[in-house]
Amino acid sequence: MSAEVDALIDTGATMLSLPGETVHELGLLPGKPDGWVEERGVAYGVKIEIMGREAETYALVEENGRQVLVGQVVLETLDLIPDPKRGILRPRPESPDMPMVEAYRGRNRCGKA
Repeated sequence: MSAEVDALIDTGATMLSLPGETVHELGLLPGKPDGWVEERGVAYGVKIEIMGREAETYALVEENGRQVLVGQVVLETLDLIPDPKRGILRPRPESPDMPMVEAYRGRNRCGKA
């Protein structure tokens, strides 16, 4: 199942955070990782797409939350950087066409595509 949602880019946040209602609507099963002290659930296998770039990650579940928050780990995975002056996201100049992880994945041991 998928959904298009408005999200807030939160450069002070680390991870992706989803409201509990969104997690339940998407059919994600929140769990709690072993050893975590936090009382929040975690939804695994979350696929996120921003500006045509995709990543699979996990999300912290905010049961009473109302806003999807995208933190630094997701932005770094997608090689996107915020431009606070213009209020936009843009690709890193070093990876204008695709995230670096994708670029490296397409190369063989000799560095040739």
